[in-house]
Amino acid sequence: MPSDHPHPAGRCAVCAVRDSAFCATFAEPELAALRAIGRRRTLPAGQIVVSAGDPASFCANLVSGVLKVVREEHDGRTQIVGLLFPGDLVGEPFVEEARDTLVALTEIDLCLYPRQPLETLLTHHPAATHLLLRRALATLAEARKWMLMLGRRQAPEKIAAFLLDMERRLEPAAGGGYHLPMGRAAMGEVLGLTIETVSRQLSAMKRAGMIALPSRRHILLLDRPKLAQIAG
Repeated sequence: MPSDHPHPAGRCAVCAVRDSAFCATFAEPELAALRAIGRRRTLPAGQIVVSAGDPASFCANLVSGVLKVVREEHDGRTQIVGLLFPGDLVGEPFVEEARDTLVALTEIDLCLYPRQPLETLLTHHPAATHLLLRRALATLAEARKWMLMLGRRQAPEKIAAFLLDMERRLEPAAGGGYHLPMGRAAMGEVLGLTIETVSRQLSAMKRAGMIALPSRRHILLLDRPKLAQIAG
């Protein structure tokens, strides 16, 4: 179940995404106004954050965890069209209805803001509005790239592209590489592959010297040119 908490003043000072979230352009007076309307919400993996067609009642900063963006096609099928990572904006200001379904792929931590009070705040802070527009365009580009990746028919191409993309999006781990924020079952769900196929492909790439797996979620990319060649 959702767990909401007040937005404490000290949270911004220690926030891991303070320099990358939309509030990065806010000075302390604007941050105080943002905190006044905000709540902290934690959700478990598998929780639907918002469903397509729901009223767009809030926006949020994703502080930790990963969300999947699910779109329903005209024939009723659903497709994952992207992932949201820490620092990304959840929801859209200045729209009345959610366009996609957002589901927590891992446990997530959000700074949640009611949409209308947030819109009022943004109208008095053009720099933040400009940053949100840039983020929206970047998110659209990511969605297009994601759909292209999922459209590939071969599992090695999907896995290679995914590993390279995660290196770009995730924080480096101690000792090099990065830690996947999801297990292999969730990775398979995202890529449209079975957990067996994911495990088999990772093992094959490890034997070929393209990656190292110090642990199940710790990934080291040893041969990026080869991975990029496979990814296409």
